[in-house]
Amino acid sequence: MTDADFDVHDVDLRGKVSDAEWQVRCDLAACYRLCDEFGIVDRINTHISARVPDSGGDFLLNPVGLLFDEVTASSLVRIDRDGNKTDPDHPYDVNPAGYVIHSAVLNVRSDIMCVIHHHSLAGIAVAGLKEGLLPVSQHALQFYDRIAYHDYEGFPTQDNEECARMARNLGNHRTMFLRNHGVVVGGRSVGEAFCVMDDLEKACEAQLMMQATGRELHLPSPEMCERTAQQFENIGRPRGETEWPAMKRLLDRQGMIYAV
Repeated sequence: MTDADFDVHDVDLRGKVSDAEWQVRCDLAACYRLCDEFGIVDRINTHISARVPDSGGDFLLNPVGLLFDEVTASSLVRIDRDGNKTDPDHPYDVNPAGYVIHSAVLNVRSDIMCVIHHHSLAGIAVAGLKEGLLPVSQHALQFYDRIAYHDYEGFPTQDNEECARMARNLGNHRTMFLRNHGVVVGGRSVGEAFCVMDDLEKACEAQLMMQATGRELHLPSPEMCERTAQQFENIGRPRGETEWPAMKRLLDRQGMIYAV
């Protein structure tokens, strides 16, 4: 289905929300479209969220029933910390399971503004490996000793104890593998979350390709792994600061209409 075929204009929030919220809505809608462009999709079954600025904890989530390439800035649903829609007249609802995963992060980590949860094949595969992500590529080294794991608990439910376990396992990290399930990536902005997610995906794919050869893997020394991870943390600008505008220009060149 193309943008021309899909009419989402039953809801139009342009000029009806603050400029800060509208900017976040546009960035988040762009993130959905880019994930679709990159093949990071599982029909309607995964979610990306972003905190609404100066809202006391409200965040935006995709409408249940829409594919990623159908999401627009206006169609995103604003919910409070407890998962309730702040606008009861908004025509869309959210997936309760999606709320659980995202609230487990956003409700306890004020430094995280955006959360991407996906079920890519590479992410699921590494999440199911006992050793998890290995420091076998430059992309992977940024996550050295900086990644969390959460054991599989079935489909997420609106269980406060489960949310607490997720938050506890995440700790002070921004990236977590949900064992046998998928990946959760947090960022200080939508752009940072997308770029880190993309790097993690490449790290997973590279590891699986190496392991598929059956040959012995070469791992850098722990000292070199830590040095490289620190280099990623100190590159002189927030991750995504320059990449993110370039990624949105990609959408614009392809004529994707998401900022409506």
